[in-house]
Amino acid sequence: MATVADPEHVNCARACLCVLCGLPAAGKSSLSRSVCLAARRRGWGAAVVQYDELIPDQAFHPQEAPEDTTSQEATRTQWKSHRNAVLWCIEQILQKQEKLLELPDKSGIDGPAWDRCARALLMPSLDLGLADSVPLLFLLDDNFYYPSMRYEVFQLAKKYSLGFCQVYVQCRLDLCLSRNETRPQPVAAEVIAEMAKRLESPNPRKNTWEAKSIMVDTAKDLSERDIQGVMELISSALYDPLSPVEDDDEQKETDRQKCAASVVHQADQACRRLISDAMKEARDTGTSSQHMKSLATHLTESKAQFLQDLRKHFLQNMNYSQGDDVAVDHVVKTAVARFDDQKQEILLKIIHNHSKI
Repeated sequence: MATVADPEHVNCARACLCVLCGLPAAGKSSLSRSVCLAARRRGWGAAVVQYDELIPDQAFHPQEAPEDTTSQEATRTQWKSHRNAVLWCIEQILQKQEKLLELPDKSGIDGPAWDRCARALLMPSLDLGLADSVPLLFLLDDNFYYPSMRYEVFQLAKKYSLGFCQVYVQCRLDLCLSRNETRPQPVAAEVIAEMAKRLESPNPRKNTWEAKSIMVDTAKDLSERDIQGVMELISSALYDPLSPVEDDDEQKETDRQKCAASVVHQADQACRRLISDAMKEARDTGTSSQHMKSLATHLTESKAQFLQDLRKHFLQNMNYSQGDDVAVDHVVKTAVARFDDQKQEILLKIIHNHSKI
């Protein structure tokens, strides 16, 4: 491994955001702890931003949901707001707020967990006034299975001219499931299996902003070479910080993500109305509560898969630019018409089964 230059004598970024993505129980936490120790031995401020510790359990278990919103949808919305709060907390460190260790109630982040993370970052400097003398390393430990999740971190790094890199922690599904079973609080096996189907690993050929990415296979024990490889990647990112001035490719990617989000949001709203109409129609026909529950479950699952497929298809196959409202409206209407057919098929099937009783 090439010797990493002393950050005090090299013009490098003041911080690096390193994303660790992969399936639950793939080995991200073990890798992040080892890399964190290696960074501290170099005198850097380093900490693991572990989403599972920062985000409270109730984010996964909302007590109530609006009548036209399923618990699954409410959970997804609440989870996203908490993810945004984690990035907000990181930004407070970057902005050097006077009370950067104190979180407002609205943040939704576990206070003691963030306090430990922030103090670990500031440990080498002991004084906020000296924070610029050593680089800070944020190791973001989460699944990050969609590129859009990782792109939010990239945007934050770009905003402050930081280093940005990604480590894809690869591990076979069967091994992840086996490791997961030994955890004190294991993730449901079906959740991990579903995530494995949807996981989109870093792809520099498709997304230029993912250029600084490597893969670490954790099927076997981590080696010193694995740690060195990650440290080299982080060093490269530190000495090649992002520029706030976006080039054409990055602007196009930003537009793509915003436009895709708009399409999915509009389609989601339209699908909710269709589901609400279907539930009302079933209720008016005297469908039993058991079949009503089954109908709600089938429609919710169908909508979730439909929106996921829509987003992926739109990002991969559509040519558009920001503000192309006509194209967006057309895509939404065409797509929702397909979901309406799915909805009607599910509705008729449930009503037919009820009529047999």
